Amino acid sequence: MMLETVAALTAAPEALDQSEPDPGRETESHAGPDERSVMSRVLLIEDDAETAREIVAELVDRGFEVDWAATGIEGLDKARAGEADVMIVDRLLPGVDGLAIIETARRERVCMPVLVLSALGAVDDRVRGLRAGGDDYLTKPFAILELVARIEALLRRPSENRDTMLRVGPLELDLLSRTAKRGDRAIDLLPREFRLLEYMMRRKDQLLTRAMLFEEVWNYKFVPQSNLVDVHMGRLRRKVDAPNEQPMIHSIRREGFILRAPA
Repeated sequence: MMLETVAALTAAPEALDQSEPDPGRETESHAGPDERSVMSRVLLIEDDAETAREIVAELVDRGFEVDWAATGIEGLDKARAGEADVMIVDRLLPGVDGLAIIETARRERVCMPVLVLSALGAVDDRVRGLRAGGDDYLTKPFAILELVARIEALLRRPSENRDTMLRVGPLELDLLSRTAKRGDRAIDLLPREFRLLEYMMRRKDQLLTRAMLFEEVWNYKFVPQSNLVDVHMGRLRRKVDAPNEQPMIHSIRREGFILRAPA
């Protein structure tokens, strides 16, 4: 299924009617599709037509291809198709919480980054959105340029969804079956431990600071005064490094952690 182009969207004037720019007004020059080696595709799940029109117009002007879904069910079906590079989800959709859409997509291994839009701006609401599987959270009302900048930032992140099996020495992580093992020994991981180990395996032999782990594994945009990382790392280490095995997870005092294959 090919993504709808903006032309298809504008065919419904009651939904996304776009006005022609004033030829006498100077406009900022943006990179168009012909200047991109691959056109980035955005899936927008937003029930408000006026908000959708503004987002679509700005993203298309900047060279993105946009597919708009007005309901959560339609959006989830489009997300399952796997044709988009990034997804924008309004939290307050008719009849369904946008977070439920994100959680369902994550359970079904839809790995594209997600920007959550919401009028709910309290800290608890933002944390709930990130823990549901969102990669970023933007509170309404927002500046359209900030939304574009956040989408561009999400797309700059290294693509991590192509490899389905990660290996570091005897350690294996299967991203499809969500299983882990070291040699012939199965390792039972909780969801957060799985994400933490995945992040470390993708960055083997690199020093990972607590700030990096808070941001990338917990989706915190700040470093809380908490031993949360150390507690989870201790549990993960006990599962990965059995008493009779050479350690793979190493603590660097006051710096962070490194995952290395046994020598």
